[in-house]
Amino acid sequence: MAFMRLGSKSEAFHREGQTWLCTTGLVSDVTIEVGDMKFHLHKFPLLSRSGFLEKLIEESSSDDGSSCVLSLDDIPGGGKTFELITKFCYGVKIELTALNVVSLRCAAEYLEMTDNYGEGNLVGMTETFLNEVFGNWTDSIKALQTCEDVTDHAEDLHIISRCVDSLAMKACADPSLFNWPKNATSGQNTEDDSHLWNGISPSGKTMLQPTDWWLDDASFLNLSLFKRLITAIESRGMKLENISMAVIYYTKKHVPLMNRQVTMDEQVIETPTTSEAEQKDALEEIISLLPTKKGVNPTKFLLRLLQTAMVLHTSQSSRENLERLIGNQLEQAALVDLLIPNMGYSETLYDVECVLRMIEQFVSSNEQAGMVPSPCIIEEGHMVKDGAEMLTPPTLVATLVDGYLAEVAPDVNLKLAKFEAIAAAVPDYARPLDDGVYHAVDVFLKAHPWITDSEREHICRLMNCQKLSLEASAHAAQNERLPLRVIVQVLFFEQLRLRTSISSWFFVSENLDNPEHQNGCVLKPRGENVRERVSELEKECMNMKQELQKLVRSKRSWKNFTRKLNFKKKSECCKPKDQEKPVV
Repeated sequence: MAFMRLGSKSEAFHREGQTWLCTTGLVSDVTIEVGDMKFHLHKFPLLSRSGFLEKLIEESSSDDGSSCVLSLDDIPGGGKTFELITKFCYGVKIELTALNVVSLRCAAEYLEMTDNYGEGNLVGMTETFLNEVFGNWTDSIKALQTCEDVTDHAEDLHIISRCVDSLAMKACADPSLFNWPKNATSGQNTEDDSHLWNGISPSGKTMLQPTDWWLDDASFLNLSLFKRLITAIESRGMKLENISMAVIYYTKKHVPLMNRQVTMDEQVIETPTTSEAEQKDALEEIISLLPTKKGVNPTKFLLRLLQTAMVLHTSQSSRENLERLIGNQLEQAALVDLLIPNMGYSETLYDVECVLRMIEQFVSSNEQAGMVPSPCIIEEGHMVKDGAEMLTPPTLVATLVDGYLAEVAPDVNLKLAKFEAIAAAVPDYARPLDDGVYHAVDVFLKAHPWITDSEREHICRLMNCQKLSLEASAHAAQNERLPLRVIVQVLFFEQLRLRTSISSWFFVSENLDNPEHQNGCVLKPRGENVRERVSELEKECMNMKQELQKLVRSKRSWKNFTRKLNFKKKSECCKPKDQEKPVV
């Protein structure tokens, strides 16, 4: 750490309780009170260095020559700083460091210790040393931290802005070019890096990458100074991903509630060292620092931040900002993170209102971006064959919403209207198959056996019977919870699908037999006539019919059926997104 030595005389003061006495042997003729401290000093060394003290001494001196008493309760830095100033006035050795130079600079300005009152006065000396401090990252951070105690004075002297600009410039530059120190936690990756979430391990220990060497030091600043530093760094063009990482790092350090996830089974959270009021204020400021660009902030972090904001009862605008950020990138969310316990007075276990607003935000943002395909019914075979192509953001969100509905459907307090609103919020084109929404509807009907027949009819309109797979259709055909009309529709569309398949086979056969339609086709042997192909087609249809009959007559449980459909168990749905593989 940089330092500068001033003065040459040996120590000339000693302390007795809350009183400082000069050991020169001369009788004190001025007493200066700073808080609960008293300094018994001499007029000449003080008025020869300070214009402010010169005025006070002149105004307070009496004609009889008695000692005067002055009060300097407003001096920046308090008694500790005035002790160093006193030694400077007497020529006693003192040392300027990054930890005391800011308060000394502010106090020197307050006392008017300019070169008009002696060459090499404290204002000039501290200003020179400050410029040296600003050239070093570590010293600049320490100096900026000390500004917290003299904020108003440091602001007037532009010390904070100069320090922030210096730090922002260094944070945006390559540290290796200037040999700036890196944080001890940065450097080589460990074998546990594969388990990191955006640089933060499950244990809470943060592993910084070389480009993020400045995060830990910056996290020691108070929120006001940290906000100014982040704003300055962002204005210098730092990547938004790094800005997001800095905010995440700071949040985990200063909002202890973020480090524990609230679940339905664990509503009581251990008392943190920081009060909830302080965490609430910090959280609202932190939310305003988050980059608004889609995909920059991890969705998992945003959802946890939203859950913490609900616990701390932050402002409505803060929660709305988070919901908007999450909604814009909802396809990146994991099901377990959407299961937000209800913190209000609603009867439902989970906050379905919040999730509905995020779904609506996602749909709105996609429509504004022009990402709406023309609605169509996708054949099941095409879906299976080109499954990778179907993993678009709307499709991912539709799968996520269907899984969410299946999780919240067992809640007996969940109203039919709210269930339908969430399911209907996803546009029809986002669901290539309606197996997921059928599963959710079936779970809801099972958990709400008291709903009327008309309500059953209404909820079943959420699914399109034409978009059910063969297995889902077979299950629906024997599902006693479904209205009869729906079962008839399922059987009708299955029969229609079978006829369409047979017709397509006949169409192909005719083209193969007609030489006029053989251009560009790979012909089968001439000996194969239409009757042989029809015979093969009949066998294929018979096999399909037998398979359908087996499924209809089977007494397999819904659990076995969902396993065949690749419906995920709750524990599997709740895995992080990067651990899930798309079902094709």
